Amino acid sequence: MTSSNKQTKSKVMIDLSLSKSKFDDLSLFIELALEKKVLQFGEFVTKAGRKSPYFFNLGAFDDGESLMLLGSFFATKILNTKIEFDMIFGPAYKGIPLVSSTVTALSLRHRNTPYAFNRKEAKDHGEGGEIIGSAIKGKVLVLDDVISAGTSINESYNLIHNNGAQIAGVVVAIDRQEKGENKLSATQEIAKKYSIPVFSLINLEDIIHYLETKNGFTSELELIKKYQNTYGVI
Repeated sequence: MTSSNKQTKSKVMIDLSLSKSKFDDLSLFIELALEKKVLQFGEFVTKAGRKSPYFFNLGAFDDGESLMLLGSFFATKILNTKIEFDMIFGPAYKGIPLVSSTVTALSLRHRNTPYAFNRKEAKDHGEGGEIIGSAIKGKVLVLDDVISAGTSINESYNLIHNNGAQIAGVVVAIDRQEKGENKLSATQEIAKKYSIPVFSLINLEDIIHYLETKNGFTSELELIKKYQNTYGVI
């Protein structure tokens, strides 16, 4: 008996593989997220205890090709922002494959970039320490999946600051554009707290616009707009 792991490429993956210019196309990123079930619709509970009609799980980019494409989307976004940085940092755990794929994509665009990520617990044997990868120094760009309560970014800021470096900015996959504690979104709160730019590949408005242009999402769109009217910050 023989078995095969061969998988058929989707149209969106083929389109993305053929053209670097499409990595700034938000609709293609959303299509890829839907295809990989990174973006799902239903009933989910957020960290804030809110019942959300959608969920975004970056961990579902769970194979080599989709991870490569994710890194290309991030690399394109980073280069388009023109932000100045010396290295990239990814907070454990979801930030680890994210920074790895992104610096690989950047190197293919002639931007060889040092990167690092942290352990959840410091290691007291072998090479030891809390950091894996390049030494933390200079202007550090932080990559993550989403800013919810801001805990991961706060920890990243402290780690970067304690190593004598400075945080240059943050790039996340999605900005949920939801009210935080002070009527600002979590993204806006981080930007204000540290006086840094925060960028996202997509936000809730982008998802709504995408659904408005497609058939078959009437009920999902209605629930998301209702959620946005209750918790949204534009």
